[in-house]
Amino acid sequence: MRILFAGTPSFAVTPLERINGKHRICGVLTAPDMPVGRKHRLKPTPVKVKAEELKLNVLQPDRLDKNAELMIADLKPEILVVAAYGKIFKESFLQIFPKGGINLHPSLLPKYRGPSPIPAAILGGDSETGVTVQKLSLKVDSGEILGQTVYKLNGRETTFLLTSVLSGLGSGLLIDVLDSMERGTIRPEAQDESKATYCKKIRKQDGFIHWEKSAVDIDRMVRAYNPWPGGNTSMERKGLTIKSGCIHPSEVERIDELPGKVLAADKKYGFLVNTGRGVYCIQEVQPEYRKAMLWKEFLNGHPEIIGAVLGG
Repeated sequence: MRILFAGTPSFAVTPLERINGKHRICGVLTAPDMPVGRKHRLKPTPVKVKAEELKLNVLQPDRLDKNAELMIADLKPEILVVAAYGKIFKESFLQIFPKGGINLHPSLLPKYRGPSPIPAAILGGDSETGVTVQKLSLKVDSGEILGQTVYKLNGRETTFLLTSVLSGLGSGLLIDVLDSMERGTIRPEAQDESKATYCKKIRKQDGFIHWEKSAVDIDRMVRAYNPWPGGNTSMERKGLTIKSGCIHPSEVERIDELPGKVLAADKKYGFLVNTGRGVYCIQEVQPEYRKAMLWKEFLNGHPEIIGAVLGG
């Protein structure tokens, strides 16, 4: 089949590679280069970098308007394959493809429809997640399910690591679905609307830690928002990002100290921070405008952290 592949972030890179090895990709649709840093230098998307490496035709329209539709129609694609492209497709756009479109979504649909299913699964403390290939429809993430793969969670995943895992699983699932479509053996299954849940777009302010929450919630938050926007707090009004940590195994739920107070530095667990319920252990931090470092290194330069109240 002649495929137009649409994707933008690193999650879509492995699917692009795998599909290119099995099918003919007539074009790769990705977001425009974005200005980054103080000098606003244009940075290509991860998918563009890989597509150019594979010598594929890259398309980066600012909008999916009539001109973009005509440009894509000239490629005579049979099917649209999407992996985190980042834009909603209009009916006129989907009509370009005789075999329609399919989308790789990193959740077990209908759970976590929307833009941030991987962080949502971590924040929810789920025991499993997975990937779904669904038929594209006008209503976001509501199309018929063409295939699913389940992945068991151990409770220590970060969004950074889980994105890589689900990208690999999704690549294999996409190949299986495309092969079944070619053979005519695919069996679409309607989603159960009564079980649909939704996740929202993550904002920078979502990463600010409220130490009144439980250690369990804070641990999930730090892992869910790694790499962005990070689990963020402050010490003496200077920003501090928690890169990694864990829940202290002590069964003491409440300590008569302010939430956010750094109780001690423990050789095994790092900085022990009081929360609304339980103790959270900080093991790696990144001070504002500096590199990430282990807690011991930070303590050497900032012994005043012991007894400080974070986020105050």
